[in-house]
Amino acid sequence: MSTLDKRGSAAMRLSVAVTALCWVLVLLDGLDLFVYGAILPRVLEDKSFGLTAAGAGDIGSFTTFGMLLGALGAGMITDRVGRRKIVITGVTVFSLASAVCALAPTVEVFGAARFVAGVGLGGLLPSAIALVMEYAPSWRKNLAVTVVMTAHQAGGAVAGALGLSVAESLGWRSVFWLGAAPLVIVLPVVLAMLPESVTFLLAKGKTAKAKAIAGRYGIAVEDFAPEQDERQRGGLASLFTPSLRLTTLLFWIASFAGLLLVYGVSTWLPTMMRSNGYNLGSAVSFLLVINVGGIGGMLVAGRLADRLGARPVAITWFVLTAVGVALLALPMPLVVTYIVVFLTGAWLFSAQTLIYASVGSYYAAASRATALGWVSGIGRFGAVFGPWMGGLLVANQLSGFGFVVFAIAGVLGAAMIALIRRAPSYTAATV
Repeated sequence: MSTLDKRGSAAMRLSVAVTALCWVLVLLDGLDLFVYGAILPRVLEDKSFGLTAAGAGDIGSFTTFGMLLGALGAGMITDRVGRRKIVITGVTVFSLASAVCALAPTVEVFGAARFVAGVGLGGLLPSAIALVMEYAPSWRKNLAVTVVMTAHQAGGAVAGALGLSVAESLGWRSVFWLGAAPLVIVLPVVLAMLPESVTFLLAKGKTAKAKAIAGRYGIAVEDFAPEQDERQRGGLASLFTPSLRLTTLLFWIASFAGLLLVYGVSTWLPTMMRSNGYNLGSAVSFLLVINVGGIGGMLVAGRLADRLGARPVAITWFVLTAVGVALLALPMPLVVTYIVVFLTGAWLFSAQTLIYASVGSYYAAASRATALGWVSGIGRFGAVFGPWMGGLLVANQLSGFGFVVFAIAGVLGAAMIALIRRAPSYTAATV
């Protein structure tokens, strides 16, 4: 094997290793996020704790508001200090907050801990996506992002399983103790094995550090060099250049709609389905099924996006999501309902993920994490609104209307992405 082939093979192995490590971290992110919706019916039944439906919606919004702050702050900070530090900090914060949730004596303490957990969760995701994209070869960047984001749905599926098993036998607090375990089990592995982005280091002029990582892993540092146009100054202002300002605003609105769907449905699906006449076991199992569908949908969407472009696939997926969510308001046989829930998950979660994949292709290396952080962070306003709206509708016995509102959000997401032009010419990924 030639030296060039060896370096190419080493780069592919490193890309796979970074993707695998980030996959585990995003799984934990998804588990910590979705576990709230999975155990919510049992928390509401715990009369000694005193959580009401309206209060549950508020706490769901507190969590996503924390994610908003975490994403906005981390997006800019990681373009200055690096992807790795923010990823590690995010895991530490949400793991510690999960332990506080397990011990919380009151609803107020529980809500505060969920807010802090949200800050950690919001900071981790854009940094992990940026890191994965910058190690992935150009012809598989969309697939790399969607593969990592399958972990979010895997975490949701695990959360649903925990809601059905562990919470039933050991109580809802035990699930949050499991959420604190990564601090002592996973974090040491990440500290030892996860490298900083070579592309980021080169974009920041830290050539010596980039060469040190390249030498350690046997890769060619020039293979990760940003294009000349990508060496532009980063920061929030770079998102509002004349060629990008409209694109930035459209991405923000699309992300608002997408995250309203993701977090509104994830938080309230079991409770809303139970209000539609399904028993508790079936209602909670829908959360597991929608996340399993999300995993399959991510893999399909990633491959299609690398062949057809992330933008047209995202538009189609948002439209199909709107159809699937609207159908859930209708009475259907249980088997048909499971199929619709599965397909809706396949479209719902990957539609939002394709927004992230597209963003990584529209912005330069120096501002990529900032762009991802702000698209994710501004989208969190939708994530704050979704759980709050769901709680309000459930409290007023309007669960069926909630599905219609979520469907409208899907149409809005599709419309905004359709208005975005093609990516700048210097980007390599297809959009």
